[in-house]
Amino acid sequence: MASRVLIKNGCVLTVDQSLGNFKNADVFIEGGQIVSVEPNLHVSDCEIVDATDMIVMPGFVDTHRHVWESVIRNAGADWSLTTYLNHLYFGGLGGTLRPEDVYIGNLLGALEALDSGVTTLLDWSMINSPDHADEMIRGLKEAGIRAVFAHGTPLLEAEAYWSKESQLRHPEDCVRVKEQYFSSNDQLLTMGLAIRGPEFSSWESTLHDIHLARELGVICSMHIGFGSWGSVDRSIEKMYKARLLAPDLNLVHLNTISDEEFRLIEETGASVSVTPEIEMMMGHGYPFTGKFTQYGGRPTIGVDVVTSTGGDMFAQMKFMLQAERARINQRILESGKMPETLSLKAKEVLEFATIDGARALGLNSKVGSITPGKQADLILIRATDLNLAPVNDPIGAVVLSAHAGNVDSVFVAGKAIKRHGKLLDIDFDQIRKRAANTRDYVFSKYGEPEGVWPL
Repeated sequence: MASRVLIKNGCVLTVDQSLGNFKNADVFIEGGQIVSVEPNLHVSDCEIVDATDMIVMPGFVDTHRHVWESVIRNAGADWSLTTYLNHLYFGGLGGTLRPEDVYIGNLLGALEALDSGVTTLLDWSMINSPDHADEMIRGLKEAGIRAVFAHGTPLLEAEAYWSKESQLRHPEDCVRVKEQYFSSNDQLLTMGLAIRGPEFSSWESTLHDIHLARELGVICSMHIGFGSWGSVDRSIEKMYKARLLAPDLNLVHLNTISDEEFRLIEETGASVSVTPEIEMMMGHGYPFTGKFTQYGGRPTIGVDVVTSTGGDMFAQMKFMLQAERARINQRILESGKMPETLSLKAKEVLEFATIDGARALGLNSKVGSITPGKQADLILIRATDLNLAPVNDPIGAVVLSAHAGNVDSVFVAGKAIKRHGKLLDIDFDQIRKRAANTRDYVFSKYGEPEGVWPL
């Protein structure tokens, strides 16, 4: 790929309010950065990418995904949250993983994300040993995705680690990982901590883990405030009183917390991740999108567990949008009236999936919009495909009609990862073989969960 690239004649959705959108414009990229966005650019000595009849937009940002689970994808088609936890955390399935298993899981899962237009994700990992951490990072790096590697806790001692009584602290090897792999922020991979938080470890352990993340200068992400315990524990209120809430915390799910706690989150600037499909399916609680936006908050979107859903952002945008609309519409209907306007707009959800996700991960100065000076993480969507043509509202087309198969091209920091509908330089046969071998190994050690019959 040339260092100078001109993407020409596309419908450009910049997700930059100062620039706006263009029915027809060009995007000039040099050295991996966006230089200019405007119609009829004349640039010499560059590679031309013809975006005629395509929508050009920022790559999606997924703020919460367990990437390694791609090797046991769709095993959890009928799993509730408690069933999932019993298999993955408490039952020992995750503890069977070897370093080579999490490597291929992360490689496969990151490629799935890229293929569908997700150029950035937070990998909420589970680390059984230093070798596992190394191999997870290798998988992400080889895929070529931009990612926050959120260093997690082991599954080898699940009962000891995942309980409110646990006094165990986040593995100290995270310090070595930070020094070895993430000494610079000027790279595609950056670091976070995936901590258990106050609902899956003791309060003392939570304090230690948050302070450790702050000593390392990284994002700290946790599952919190959902299920039957979310409304009882009032963990957000407790964290607020302890002056822990801040923009470097990423809070995931939050389905059953109080309205007042949503106000506290917005006040302190902590980021939040909604994983709408999984939350509705598994029993976390109803997605909180509108409850947060009513306080001026900006939620972000995650795919979450790919044991139970596909890895694309198109589906999650639709789930988020329609779930919130249904919530408000039902309230109006119960008052004896008909809804006249819809409460959440497609444009807002597109922002949640791009610039707001980038902001949550501390990457909004680099990605999330097509803005001169930012890195060129872009995707091209074919507007001529059968399910999209004719396009009458490009934003509506992306949020409500498009799917992963419409993604023609993907660029990360100006490098072409996918062109003409195909990922580049990937040995799919070898990856599929290794993924199947890992799947067979895991189920041979753990046993095949009910309903699983591998092909």
